[in-house]
Amino acid sequence: MGSNRIVLKFPHKLVDQPIVYRIVKDFDLEFNILKASVTPREEGLMVLEIKGENRNLEKALKYLKSIGVGVQPLSKDIKRNDSKCTHCGACVPICPTDALVTDPLTRKVLFYDTKCIACELCIKACPPRAMELHF
Repeated sequence: MGSNRIVLKFPHKLVDQPIVYRIVKDFDLEFNILKASVTPREEGLMVLEIKGENRNLEKALKYLKSIGVGVQPLSKDIKRNDSKCTHCGACVPICPTDALVTDPLTRKVLFYDTKCIACELCIKACPPRAMELHF
């Protein structure tokens, strides 16, 4: 059993298609929508956590790419700009998944991108704008 957090980019021709339904039904996967934005007749963006047998996950990702859906791992899209981060900790208490924590020894803010769900709360809370979301 595996799990992936992915970003799906839908071109305008696929926005009105039941694509998530197809990957759930055809590949026996579970999903959780973490974020979605759809502009009718333009484009769609969806952040999903999908779970299932590893071979089914691979088949589903191959299917998505074959029909023209852009697929990226979520962790590649969320970044902390270390040169901007002052380790003030403003982002730590608002992070719902503990992706941002303060190291008790160094008092520096640590970022665990694998725990991040792209809720964007840290972006709004960060005074120096060190947290960046790239889709």
